[in-house]
Amino acid sequence: MWEVVPVTSLSIRPASRADLADLATLEVEAGQIFRSVGMPEVAEHASDMNTLRNSQKLGRIWIAEVNAGIAGYIVATVVDGNAHIEQVSVSPAHGRQGVGRRLIRHIEAWGRDHDLPATTLTTFRDVPWNGPYYQRLGYRMLKVSEIGTELAAAIEYEESLPGIDRSLRCAMIKATDRAS
Repeated sequence: MWEVVPVTSLSIRPASRADLADLATLEVEAGQIFRSVGMPEVAEHASDMNTLRNSQKLGRIWIAEVNAGIAGYIVATVVDGNAHIEQVSVSPAHGRQGVGRRLIRHIEAWGRDHDLPATTLTTFRDVPWNGPYYQRLGYRMLKVSEIGTELAAAIEYEESLPGIDRSLRCAMIKATDRAS
């Protein structure tokens, strides 16, 4: 089990257009850990700047800052009527400090605030900081019969990316906690 050292001075804010190049760099830096599990193509994946710009214009990217520096970011959208985490990346310098967890909770709250019934994501099923991590946060794997058409399309698109083997992936869901 990894030790989590919580960051005490973390704040979350919407991304600005000026942040986008830094976010693309951060995603590549954060992705380097995939080399340790034999996924160099995933490690080299770079953000599509047009996609980042579009998400930012829609107000769907949030940044975690620690001491006025970018520690991580998350991109959300709505898929099949649920909040959906498209991307979450944490700077290696801020790994295992609760940054990703705080960003994910932010999206869960965003979904709750928009009366969305759940939060979904796609991930590698067995990579420790993917599927098992999300399970610890209360997510469960979706059965194929539970996957909606928009989520299925997202999975199909991801399969076209370098290094993405669908047989190693899963879709996950967590019901919105209405009590929070």
